[in-house]
This record gives sequence, structure tokens and C-alpha cells, in this order.
Amino acid sequence: MAAYISVPRDLTKVKSKVFFNMTKRQMICFGLAALVGVPSFFLFKRSGNISLAAICMIIVMMPFFFLAIYERDGMPMEMLAQHFVEAKFIRPQDRPFCTNNYYTFLVRQSQAEKEVNEIVEKAEKRKEKRIRSANAK
Repeated sequence: MAAYISVPRDLTKVKSKVFFNMTKRQMICFGLAALVGVPSFFLFKRSGNISLAAICMIIVMMPFFFLAIYERDGMPMEMLAQHFVEAKFIRPQDRPFCTNNYYTFLVRQSQAEKEVNEIVEKAEKRKEKRIRSANAK
């Protein structure tokens, strides 16, 4: 009888486990959930209803669990939230597509060359007029 172990082909997706088969990030998030959830349980327990206190504790701890476990396209939830905030609020919504049109560049360059040639021709005509007037005297 042979025992088979599945080995992933892409080793970049393998994450190192620290304790109780959880990653370091998951341990931190679960620790933060415990630090926030347990005191909230005792605060809500003072109202007298333990069931309500337990439900409120679970509701308070859920965002931390979500941050620890949820991952999409290899990115954790806080990265996804950061990208969402940047796309919706920080970066401009209207981003026009601008291209460098080579044809317009050539047209502008030919117009500039024509202007330069006209200026040079005018300067040469003035120079010729001065030479003629100097020779005539």
C-alpha cells in the first residue's frame, strides 16, 4: 500500500506555516481579534445577556477573521482594499488615452522647417539689397 502526497506545481503559492498550521499573518490577525473580542464580550456581558454578549463578540471579531483568511488572486484583503481606495478615491477617474502621433510630429516639423526657410530667405534678400545699395553708392 502506497501513500501519496500531493505536491503543488507552483511553489510560490506555498506559504510557510508557523504555529497550528497558520501563517504569521493569520496568527497576528487572530491575536488582534482575541485582543478586541474578549474585552468586548465582558463589556457586553455586563448588560446581563450572555447570548447577546457572545453574538456581539463574534460580530466585533469577524473583520479580523476576514482579514486573516480571505485572499483573492494571491493578495490579502488589506491589499485589495488599498487598491480599491486608490482606484476610486485617490487616482483621477477620467484618464484619457494619449498617444504620440508620429504624423502630427512630422507635420509640425515640416511647418517649422518652412518657417525657418522663409526667415533665412528674407534675411538673404535683405543682405542682397544692402549689398546692391552699397554698390550703387
